[in-house]
Amino acid sequence: MKSLVIAEKPSVGRDIAKVLKCSKNIDGAIEGDRYIVTWGLGHLVGLADPEVYDVRYKEWKMEHLPMLPQKFELVVMKQTSKQYQSVKTQIHRNDVSDIIIATDAGREGELVARWILEKAKNKKSVKRLWISSVTDKAIKEGFSHLKDGREYENLYQAAVARAEADWIVGMNATRALTCKYNASLSCGRVQTPTLAMIAKREEEIKKFTPAPYYGLIGRVNGMTITWKDQKSQGHTSFEKSRIEDLLKMVKGKSGLVTEVNSTMKKTYSPGLYDLTELQRDANVRYDYSAKDTLNIMQRLYENHKVLTYPRTDSRYLPTDIVGTLKERLEAISVGPYKKLAGILTRKPIVTNSSFVDNQKVSDHHAIIPTEQYVRLENMSTEEKKIYDLVVRRFLSVLYPPYEYEEVTVRVQVEKEEFVAKGKVTKSLGYKEIYENSLEEDKENEKIPKVNKNDILRNIEFTLTEGKTKPPALFNEASLLTAMENPVNFLEQKDKEMVKTLGETGGLGTVATRADIIEKLFNSFLMEKRGKDIVITSKGKQLLELVPEELKKPELTAGLEMKLAKIAKGSLKKQELMNEMVAYTKEIVIEIKENDGKFRHDNETNTKCPDCGKKMLLVSSKNSKMLVCQDRECGHRETIERTSNARCPVCHKKMGLVGKGEGQMFTCACGHKEKMAAFQERRKKEGAGVSKKDVANYMNQVKKEEKEPINTAFADAFAKIKLEK
Repeated sequence: MKSLVIAEKPSVGRDIAKVLKCSKNIDGAIEGDRYIVTWGLGHLVGLADPEVYDVRYKEWKMEHLPMLPQKFELVVMKQTSKQYQSVKTQIHRNDVSDIIIATDAGREGELVARWILEKAKNKKSVKRLWISSVTDKAIKEGFSHLKDGREYENLYQAAVARAEADWIVGMNATRALTCKYNASLSCGRVQTPTLAMIAKREEEIKKFTPAPYYGLIGRVNGMTITWKDQKSQGHTSFEKSRIEDLLKMVKGKSGLVTEVNSTMKKTYSPGLYDLTELQRDANVRYDYSAKDTLNIMQRLYENHKVLTYPRTDSRYLPTDIVGTLKERLEAISVGPYKKLAGILTRKPIVTNSSFVDNQKVSDHHAIIPTEQYVRLENMSTEEKKIYDLVVRRFLSVLYPPYEYEEVTVRVQVEKEEFVAKGKVTKSLGYKEIYENSLEEDKENEKIPKVNKNDILRNIEFTLTEGKTKPPALFNEASLLTAMENPVNFLEQKDKEMVKTLGETGGLGTVATRADIIEKLFNSFLMEKRGKDIVITSKGKQLLELVPEELKKPELTAGLEMKLAKIAKGSLKKQELMNEMVAYTKEIVIEIKENDGKFRHDNETNTKCPDCGKKMLLVSSKNSKMLVCQDRECGHRETIERTSNARCPVCHKKMGLVGKGEGQMFTCACGHKEKMAAFQERRKKEGAGVSKKDVANYMNQVKKEEKEPINTAFADAFAKIKLEK
């Protein structure tokens, strides 16, 4: 008899098959003497569309809402039905005795496999492979310690509850809004509060009035001393007259050094990466989107096998990983890391609670290198950059702290106190890892030699001034931070809710935030201006029309907390679903009774070539499009796309407009350049644009034009038939 192994993707399936010595290719699987390895393509099975429960739901009518299935049905996804049939065939083979779930070790991974088994009516026993990397070693060890599948039943129930709750709330709220306002308006328990945070930030900036503030500094013997308010302990005042009076009082006066204090200080590495922290860093340093970083990480995990599981919310390691650290250091001892890692491999590994803590690791530990030998030459530029971030952070926690001497000098001038601070590096410690990088320490400010009771003469005093600044617009890095910790956006900051947000990790999960951000771009609810994210007119109108509760982080935080309880077995799934049904009824009524209005203020005079209605001008994340306002029609075309080509004048990324031979690069500074001229210029510069690059770009445009505008409910919107 044989065991059937179900992986999440073909690439992981092939890796497992190799370790299990399976080599015979059969339909949708690889077979060996003891094992058969098959795979999903992500989800092969999903929740049924509304019309499966009632034929009336084919038409979008307000009187049919809310749609509340008594029992949810699973359906095979059309685009992956062939692979599902292959997996089902393997499940029901007479020589298969048991099933081994080898999908990603997490809530969604559990759902991928369990829905396949449920739809296929599996009756055979189930085991679970739970690993954090897909190296040969990790797979072998995982198969020698397989878990009983029943141990993960509660995790499966939590995954189902999440999917069904999102279906009930999202489908009903979206249909209600779309029917009410005859426009494609989607909302959800995570995306809508995220959008509301962006709107709130813009409102804060709009209402902000800059206030001037003033300070006082003195320069003497190469040292800058700064006035300090003895009451507030601050260094500035909003009263200009007060600072002007102080300047008159101290001008031409000498200062008495009242204190010279020298303190040795240490700073430690920032800590290992979880996915969100890595996405933030990659966005700040390389302008990678959260989705880009996750995709790159996925390749480094699945294809190169050099980094551990990416979708983790922990920045710590369990104690049982400590014994493998030296082997991981040896694996990364190549290229720029050879010397840095070699220093650590030659002596005992020192760990501490700042990055090793069993209590702070749930399903997966922090992202670190695997024991797989690294071949940097096989990586793309993007992969090398992300790999470099993870490796240097991994090395940094194993290095000693950065040590420096901080010198504080206090000077009294006419009873007013002035302070100067400087520091001198004593030991770079972990900062050796970041030499010549963006994290290199700023130049140390040195304090000249002074002693207590010294008299400082000829001090040049100067009044300084500035203005208070509004909060910055969100970029992807800061939006990820706000989603992870949306406490500042709570209307009522009660301790229990703050605690809930801390326990659940904020809005969405580490695995879903990138998709939520992409969804908001693709729905044209927000757009990018440079690196900044701004809400669109459509987004603003949606927030005015959507039920108030759906805009609050409290809703999703509470749901995630309850899902965690279901996963632990302390809450029944049905209890949560009863709450979600009651809530859905409330929001449908609220939408029905709302007297708001929606208008397309981005309508153009260009008519749709398919239906003749006027097209809408919309901005997605990296392009401008014309989209038919009729959802049934769905026609759209890209008119401009941000390219990776840099302007020869201002060096910013240029837009690419037009089609075929008429394509032209344009820049905000006014520079224009035809494709042929651009290619010729690049050849002369020694970096020509290949035909392959152009072909890849055109394929991407075509792909985008075929992709649904609203990824959350694309299939549903495609079938929309509004009541006339």
